[in-house]
Amino acid sequence: MFRLSALAIALVATPAFAANYTKINYKTEFVKLVQGKMLTRPLVKLQVSSAGSIKGRGAIWDVNGQWTWQNGYFCRNLNWGGMELGYNCQEVGLSNGKVRFTSDEGTGQSAEFKLR
Repeated sequence: MFRLSALAIALVATPAFAANYTKINYKTEFVKLVQGKMLTRPLVKLQVSSAGSIKGRGAIWDVNGQWTWQNGYFCRNLNWGGMELGYNCQEVGLSNGKVRFTSDEGTGQSAEFKLR
C-alpha cells in the first residue's frame, strides 16, 4: 500500500495549471529536449533515450520502460519496482527548463520534471 501511495505522489501528482507550456509536437523536438539529460522531480530520476527506453528510479524502486511517439504524443509503457503501470499516451510541454507530461493525451494528471 505504501508503494502505491508513493507512486501516486512521485510520478503523477501535479495539477496542470499556472506556467505557460509550449506543446512538443514532434519526436525530433522531444529527442533534442531529453537527449543526454536526466528528468528529475522529488524522489524520481529518469533517463529517456532516443532509442525508446526509459530507465531510472522512483522512490527506492527501479523504473524501466519503453516509449514511442504517436500522433504528437509520448506513448509509454512503464514498470515500477515490478509493478506494471500500463500504457499511456501523454502530451509533452516545455517551460523554463521544465518538461510536463500530461496523461491521457493531455486530459489527465500531469507530472513536471526538471531537465538536468
